[in-house]
Amino acid sequence: MVRAIMHGCNGAMGQVITNLIAEDPGIELVAGVDINTEQKNGYPVFASLAECDVEADVVIDFASAKATDALLAAMVEKKLPGVLCSTGLSEEQLEAVKEASTKVAILKSANMSLGINTLFKVLKMVTPILAEAGFDMEIVEKHHNRKLDAPSGTALALADVMNETMDNAYAYKFDRTQERKKRDKMEIGIQAVRGGTIVGEHEVIFAGTDEVITISHTAYSRAIFAKGAIAAAKYLAGKPAGYYDMKDVIG
Repeated sequence: MVRAIMHGCNGAMGQVITNLIAEDPGIELVAGVDINTEQKNGYPVFASLAECDVEADVVIDFASAKATDALLAAMVEKKLPGVLCSTGLSEEQLEAVKEASTKVAILKSANMSLGINTLFKVLKMVTPILAEAGFDMEIVEKHHNRKLDAPSGTALALADVMNETMDNAYAYKFDRTQERKKRDKMEIGIQAVRGGTIVGEHEVIFAGTDEVITISHTAYSRAIFAKGAIAAAKYLAGKPAGYYDMKDVIG
């Protein structure tokens, strides 16, 4: 039985994960961490991981990026592996994650869903073929009106996967409103839409002469991210220090 701590337990994703783990015989939540220390689900809740005195095998993080620095420090101090699912981390924080992974096992993924991680594999295969054929590449992502970061971490990860297959020769274009000129062939456009309760949509467009190929992924529920995070937590428990991602979980 894997013993987990839920970081951000009283948030929307924290509650989804809490409910799913309650039905999973292979993992249990022994504690939660949240700035709101209300105990909603029967396990103790602490204001920070540093204050948590409950023994555990792994921490699952779905809190704000603002809490990442303190989380990493506590993980290293407690030698506690962690699945980091928060988005919007700064470049400095991403470097801190890599540094911490030299001391404790960390799994960081821009998106925890099986579908998105399969899409990464598909893009590695098709991008070189279509880019060499002269197709323009664009990404459109859509999320709910409460999402803070734009573009999404997943959209950036999709672009990175595509760009890496082309030796990082492409620049990213986030805003076309500030200039009036023909589209540069060596760019990947990334556009963000925010509205309503959209859980998450990502569309990769390859636009060529007289034909368009579109590859898309739509999330209808937060549960897909929660299930991925739980699978990652089970995988990471007991692993040696290192930097892991969802490719390791799905093989």
